[in-house]
Amino acid sequence: MRSFAISALREPPFPVGRHEATERVADESIEWAQTFGLIDSSQRVRRLQRADAAGLAGRACPTGSVDGLRLLTDLISWLFVMDDACDEDGLGADPVRLGPAISTLLDVLDRYGNPDVPPPAVGPLGDALHDLCRRTRLHDDHAALLLRFVSQMREYLLALLWEATNRERRRVPEVAEYVQLRRHIGGVHPCLTLTDLASARPLGAIQRANPALLALDLLAVDLVCWCNDLFSYGKESRADPEAHNLVTVIAQGTAGDEATALRVVANRFNQSLAAYLEAEEALLSSGNDEMTHAVATRRNWVRATYDWSVVAARYA
Repeated sequence: MRSFAISALREPPFPVGRHEATERVADESIEWAQTFGLIDSSQRVRRLQRADAAGLAGRACPTGSVDGLRLLTDLISWLFVMDDACDEDGLGADPVRLGPAISTLLDVLDRYGNPDVPPPAVGPLGDALHDLCRRTRLHDDHAALLLRFVSQMREYLLALLWEATNRERRRVPEVAEYVQLRRHIGGVHPCLTLTDLASARPLGAIQRANPALLALDLLAVDLVCWCNDLFSYGKESRADPEAHNLVTVIAQGTAGDEATALRVVANRFNQSLAAYLEAEEALLSSGNDEMTHAVATRRNWVRATYDWSVVAARYA
């Protein structure tokens, strides 16, 4: 599947970068995950190391602060652990089990990382999530980013319940439904927010609400998700023929023709990349330096996802 994705996808025409602190942060993030009990065995340690959260974060945030890179890496590690619990450990196929877990994590988010309001005893995932919110909250000059991060994490958690219900019922959603919910299940929105936080020049609230930037965000998120779906399809389809993946969803409408569905998804990525480039050019024509920096962050995420996916052991 990796060879098909590499041959079929247009390589994003953006500069390649990697943060100089990536290796250091990789070790620190594994220690963080162990400290909070997210990985409690040598097998889980190796699984998280193979996922290479720092490799993805370092490409997506090549010039940000080291503290910001570390926070982003820890978030990606948390998302990988949550994803593994849902996909490989069975939690995501049982809404009855997943519902209470999501409820406690939402309770954590409701505290917005306030150190004076400790979260309930919800286990490693909740404790680690509270730590992510607490560290985001430390940037008190960017309170709007904390609010955005918490809201996006809520959307991610609630979308997991939709996915679990589909799995329980062996239901493959329609394309439009999947496209919308995939944007949240992918966890890309909160990752973009923490990448913005790591920037020396994050956008203000008014600029962040620019309709053109919001439209660019959706294109960037879709590109990350479609790239992920293509590179991960081989592994996911072996484990679950009805896996939540755009290839599976489109194959449902083509009488199960996997080859056609793969080509359709690749074309969707390539067309979305072309649309992204046009939207980016229009946004940059404003001459706003801060907007230029924001666009660079979106570029980095699209490029990082592609480059990381090409070598990711997680999809092997």
